[in-house]
Amino acid sequence: MKAPHTAPRAARRDGALTRVTRDARPFLRARTGTVLRLAGWSLLEFVQTFLGGFGVARALDHGFLAGRPLTGLLWLAVAAVAVLPAQLATRGVFGRLADLVEPLRDGLVRRAVSRALSGALAHPAGTTARSLSQVTHQSEIARDGWAGLVLTLRSFVFTVAGAVAGLLALEPRLLLIVLPPLILGAALFLATLLPMAARQRDYLTADEAYAAHAGKAAADLRDIAAAGAADRTVTESRDLAEDQVRAARSLARWSGVRVVALAVCGRFPPLLLLLGAPWLLRNGLTPGALVGALTYLTQALAPAVQALMTMLSTVGGRLLVVLDRFTDAPPPPAEDESDSQGPPPRDHAPVGELRAVTFAYGPAAHPVLDRLSLTVAPGEHLAVVGPSGSGKSTLAAVLAGVEAPTGGAVLWHGRPVRGADATSVRVLLPQHAYVFTGSLRDNLRYLRPGADDRSIAAMIDALGLDPLLSRLGSLDADLEPDRLSQGERQLVALGRAYLAAPPLTILDEATSRLDPAAETRAERAFAALPGALVVVAHRLSSARRADRILVMDGPRTRCGTSAELLRTSSLYRDLAGLWEPDEEPRRKNGEPEQAPHKSGRGNGFISSPPPSPV
Repeated sequence: MKAPHTAPRAARRDGALTRVTRDARPFLRARTGTVLRLAGWSLLEFVQTFLGGFGVARALDHGFLAGRPLTGLLWLAVAAVAVLPAQLATRGVFGRLADLVEPLRDGLVRRAVSRALSGALAHPAGTTARSLSQVTHQSEIARDGWAGLVLTLRSFVFTVAGAVAGLLALEPRLLLIVLPPLILGAALFLATLLPMAARQRDYLTADEAYAAHAGKAAADLRDIAAAGAADRTVTESRDLAEDQVRAARSLARWSGVRVVALAVCGRFPPLLLLLGAPWLLRNGLTPGALVGALTYLTQALAPAVQALMTMLSTVGGRLLVVLDRFTDAPPPPAEDESDSQGPPPRDHAPVGELRAVTFAYGPAAHPVLDRLSLTVAPGEHLAVVGPSGSGKSTLAAVLAGVEAPTGGAVLWHGRPVRGADATSVRVLLPQHAYVFTGSLRDNLRYLRPGADDRSIAAMIDALGLDPLLSRLGSLDADLEPDRLSQGERQLVALGRAYLAAPPLTILDEATSRLDPAAETRAERAFAALPGALVVVAHRLSSARRADRILVMDGPRTRCGTSAELLRTSSLYRDLAGLWEPDEEPRRKNGEPEQAPHKSGRGNGFISSPPPSPV
């Protein structure tokens, strides 16, 4: 199913210039008056360039070489005075520039916001941070790049026009020597624009991929070492680095072609003029005209060409890539074979199912899950227990679709897992709760923006968030994550998941920082919801509340009720021995829960720090 998308992606890349140009034409037509006013101010630069070389030629031929130094000085004064109006025109140029640049940025921001809203409404599960980058960062790159390009292109056009007019006024035959290398160099440079833009895109993509991989590897170093996945991680890093090196070398090769184009445009015309000077002087060219032509080439044409090509080679390529991201149609959502070939969802299908699932963190690593089959029925309460490192969190991640299995299949409602279905099927809460700066209401409604106050009040009562709400003052009070305890953060995250009420809720030690009473209240509230509940337990009391218990010891697993497992699972009996038999009666009588007696292989069962009161 992936092959059909290859051609469209290539077409999008190769048509970047065409697409940007097509959108630019109506933008410029709507601002014809602004462009004409900008050109009017730029005419002063044309006059300055023309008088610069022409004045030098007349100063020599009609002044100093003719024995009239006063005339020569007057012509030099004319060339010098011509600089003043051009400098005064700078204010007018920048005033008109704002009328041309700011509307571009505003239009790009509107387009990004409109596309983000439309995409979010059409595909809520496919939202990304792309639009945020476009509004805040990429639009500013486009604005600054467009301003620099307009200034440089305007200066180039009127400087070249003034120099060509001056050469025609001095001696038309000069153009036979000057124009060919300029045209050749410009053609060579223009031929590099599209390949350079493509190479810059490839390099940025490779750089982003390597940076993302490096960041993930740095965050997961302990897990990589524990799972024996170091060799695989090193191989992936090497492959990504080689991709980046190849992209950089390709970009450097095209940069070399641009250097040649700059040399042809900027260095060849004066050299050819000097080589052809004897022939030109024998055929009527005056010494003043020769010096004036050199003035045009070295003081006007060469700097203008250099500035334009430098601008296009740096800012121009980046501007094209950025504008292409705004004009390019968003890629279609990834096609899933289950859309056309998968079985239709069954009314009584398990909300979550593992079919002979195997998972390992590297080709040479021992499997954490080994051909594990498991079903979670709608409304079921399943607890997962086992020593630290036995694969409980891995199971939660695979069941939630966060990690892809290395073997077997994961199903939601009888269909293969799809990323587009994630937010509508399950919520996975890890041990470290995510809380952001904002109001308490916004944090609680993060997964269900339309939740009303009645639903929020019912959730607060069910989970026991009243103390936190009282301390903050109201739902609209500002919430500062650093001023919340770990338990309070977990309560906020639990409230968020409770409001979402997905078909499948997975709590991966998401209540580890709550006291036993608060944990009991939270788990019973979730169990009362219509959806299924999977709890990675860190207390045996949590497991005893479940309908079924899955005991994990690496790839060895056993599933059943607490009574069944006490008879059939030595590991479960070992884990149960960590708690005193009268644990439940003490809690019912209001006595504090004591630390469990640790012994034997069960020492790693409590993998999280001691709970802090909320």
